[in-house]
Amino acid sequence: MKKEWILQTKETRRNFAKATWIPLRASNSNEQGDSTKIGHISEYFGAGSVAFPPEKREIAENLSWSDIGIGHSAKPYAYEDGHYSSIEQYEYQDKEPIGIELVFEHYQPVVDRRCWILNPDIVVALNLIKDGDNWVRPEENFTVVVREFVDEKGNHQRIEIKREFLIDYLAARNLSLRMSYYRQRVENVSQLEGGEYGQLEDKKEQRDGGRYELLIRSLKDVYGGSWSAMRVWRTDVDEDEDAPVMGPEDNDNTEFEQSSGNHDGFEGIRIEGEFWRDEWIEHRGVSMRVRGDVDNTLPNFIVETDGERMTSAELNDEDIGRWLWFRSSIINDFVALQGFSVKWYTAETGGLTSTSGRSIHFGINSSDLITVYACDIARLSSWEQHMWAAKNVVPEGKVSSELLESQVNAKPASTNAVEDILFESMRLLEGGFQHQFGISLFKQDINDLETKQLVTRFASKDQATLLRLAKEIVRVFSDRLNVRELRKLSTHSDKEKLGSNKLLQDILAQKIGVDKAKEVFSCIAGAYDMRVGDAHPTGSKIGDAIKLAGVEQGNSFMRQGEQLIHNFGRSVWHTGKFLFGENK
Repeated sequence: MKKEWILQTKETRRNFAKATWIPLRASNSNEQGDSTKIGHISEYFGAGSVAFPPEKREIAENLSWSDIGIGHSAKPYAYEDGHYSSIEQYEYQDKEPIGIELVFEHYQPVVDRRCWILNPDIVVALNLIKDGDNWVRPEENFTVVVREFVDEKGNHQRIEIKREFLIDYLAARNLSLRMSYYRQRVENVSQLEGGEYGQLEDKKEQRDGGRYELLIRSLKDVYGGSWSAMRVWRTDVDEDEDAPVMGPEDNDNTEFEQSSGNHDGFEGIRIEGEFWRDEWIEHRGVSMRVRGDVDNTLPNFIVETDGERMTSAELNDEDIGRWLWFRSSIINDFVALQGFSVKWYTAETGGLTSTSGRSIHFGINSSDLITVYACDIARLSSWEQHMWAAKNVVPEGKVSSELLESQVNAKPASTNAVEDILFESMRLLEGGFQHQFGISLFKQDINDLETKQLVTRFASKDQATLLRLAKEIVRVFSDRLNVRELRKLSTHSDKEKLGSNKLLQDILAQKIGVDKAKEVFSCIAGAYDMRVGDAHPTGSKIGDAIKLAGVEQGNSFMRQGEQLIHNFGRSVWHTGKFLFGENK
């Protein structure tokens, strides 16, 4: 290894006070080779921490590696006089708690496992949930807040927290975190002369706010030397007795033997570099997440046609009486994130549910822009507001008429979104086949709400995504059709060669005739051809497929997506109507 590695020159210059991740507790090592032989390399890092209130700062300044390092562990203790010290309390003297433990130790002897537990107060205060070995915050796009590392046996090696969340929590409790950590690096070499470590000598020095020591020893001095062993045993126990009892030990009922020798054969030099440091992690007096302090970094938004802006704080008023305009792609941006979903209320309005639990009531206006009441945006969490602000535009196309009907006139429109119509039509058709023929129309079920996040007009942003939307619609309907059962109902001469759509079309033709059935299925056939076009794009064929699906290419791509979903859903609805209802 390089000389800088053993001297830890880079590592000692870095402070955790400026790091992204703060280890609350750590004990992890990496070793290569036999520690008694030349070629061995090892590195160890250990850390411990305790949080202290301001009034205990003076005492805490004197606490170091031996007091709060990895050697100390947070455990409860019950005194004989009835006093009980909870696991969270750090005691400098018995019954004198001065600090707060953020990581608890729970050794499990039955399974021989060392388990560390993050203080539940942090979990609840920051609204965290466990996701594998991480703790995430759903309200902030499932951001990883705490990471846990375990070895192959399940023993904890490290628990670290992202600093911005730690100092938010510390501010809410008015605590400062005292850290103490230690790093050791070791390499066994054949000799010093002519190598990287040739000029090194033993030393102890204060460096970068910590203490560094370099120790150079022969492996013989470390592992060699003399040894002695003694074995002592009892002679007065009768092994044939059913319940033997031993008396007091004396020279007459004991015997012993002794042996000794020397450890030798250790060749080489051990180079060992160690560094200790104590450090404070301070908060900034602001706790927006835990205490709900005002966020001074919130964005502003365009509210007027001349580009005039207002701050989020100014808009955070139910009586503000203003709406905001956004590009429609904002919906896709959010739905692509974990925990977000869209639920439709009417043909042009819906609710965007976020991980914070809030539902943003939005409407689509005549210019294909998203309009939202300003106060609803201003009450979102900071990171969500910044995402909305990035897609904020100058007012155009007025406020969505259906949104105004609901929010101003208190008379929601009696219309339905094309997405809902499609899925409801599929459910009705499925129910008709089950009732009329006693078969399952689809091979497998789907989650309508989850699938609607993919089958949505917002997915269509250009021709490529329009074709992809067609592919998704076909996957949801045509690819799920139960071909085996449909063949039993079909009377077509080549039914064994027909695909899912053609089989269903043939069943419909038995009821309303071939030409009429072909007309009903034209949009489904067009969408299917568009799906093929997604994989094998050729201009003229794609244009024919889009035309067959009844999509007007002069519209915006979002409206083309809406029309595609509408026409497909209409075909599904007519299929059910003609099969199980009126045939006019």
